[in-house]
Amino acid sequence: MLRGNYLATVDEKGRVKIPADFLAELRKGGTKFYVTSSVGTHARVYPMKAWEEIEKKLAKVSSHNATKQKFLARANYYGQVVEADAQGRILIPPVLRESAEMKGEVDVQGQLTYLEIWNHTRFVEQLNRNPMSADDDKNLDAMGI
Repeated sequence: MLRGNYLATVDEKGRVKIPADFLAELRKGGTKFYVTSSVGTHARVYPMKAWEEIEKKLAKVSSHNATKQKFLARANYYGQVVEADAQGRILIPPVLRESAEMKGEVDVQGQLTYLEIWNHTRFVEQLNRNPMSADDDKNLDAMGI
């Protein structure tokens, strides 16, 4: 499981070093990763095996499904297959890097089966704009959490 948050830095070439604990877990699914986004505000890093499971599910849905088409258009526009280098760095695709303002300090967060990478300032602003609500507490309670 991928959990927690680590600060990292996107270098001048658009690479981010994946924290060692995350990298070890990600590599259990192979050496290649799919880096993408469905909204362009942050990156998602999937082990290829996890991404291929998503693709299998999507392949079962009609090609006429508008939500599938929108998701794939964005996932492909922002996405690229990447491989970590010897130092554990991965490249954030240029289009996504620009859209998500990936430069300087970023947050690398575990989301159980994939990672999210956010511009640090943008993420803190998003947290402050979207606090936990009473409805969120009810939904978590309904999930048994």
